[in-house]
Amino acid sequence: MERALEAMSVATALVAGTIADLDARLRAARPGNVPSVRLVRRGLSRDLKSAPAELIRAVAFALTARDSSYDRFIAAELVAAHPAAMGSLDADDLRRLGRGMDSWDDVDVFACFLTGPAWRNRRLSDAEVRRWARSHDRWWRRAAVVSTVPLNNRARGGTGDPTRTLAMCRLVLADRDPMVVKALSWALRELAKHHPNDVRQFMREHGSKVAALVRREVDNKLRTGRKAPARA
Repeated sequence: MERALEAMSVATALVAGTIADLDARLRAARPGNVPSVRLVRRGLSRDLKSAPAELIRAVAFALTARDSSYDRFIAAELVAAHPAAMGSLDADDLRRLGRGMDSWDDVDVFACFLTGPAWRNRRLSDAEVRRWARSHDRWWRRAAVVSTVPLNNRARGGTGDPTRTLAMCRLVLADRDPMVVKALSWALRELAKHHPNDVRQFMREHGSKVAALVRREVDNKLRTGRKAPARA
């Protein structure tokens, strides 16, 4: 019992020390935007390259719980940049990391860096993501849809997955929350890069059930390769 308590105390101190180190780096760098924060995070990731996955996860949980400016962004990137930590995530971990999301940028970082890749690599089940799509919380519904983006985006390791993407799109077809509608447009436009015919079929099949904004942006993407028509 004493050894267990001692181990917990050491782990807590390591997490606190890592976050104190991060905060000191941020104060020194005085970053004012995402690229400058990312530079600080990259430096921390280099120093933690050999750290155990448990420490990276614990730091990410602590940052998410604190939820100060850029904390969720740093937490997500810190885990994503550490293969062992990323590979150890399960549904419980991801729900914990997503708890308290309350903006589109919170959601998009969470879904693009964590849940989408975990889902793509089958560490997150289809059933779990479907539950999010049916949530009363608009941000979890958006997270479900944005999680399809890493299935299809080459830069994020995606190779194209029309089956899972379109199944998720069907689940939110009637959702008119603006955050979900915009996510649906993004999901379909990303899939269209690899599987335009599947997207065309989806749009023909559902017609007016698809929100007007989605129809307009996806049609432009299919016709011109752009979200919006080029200005004259």
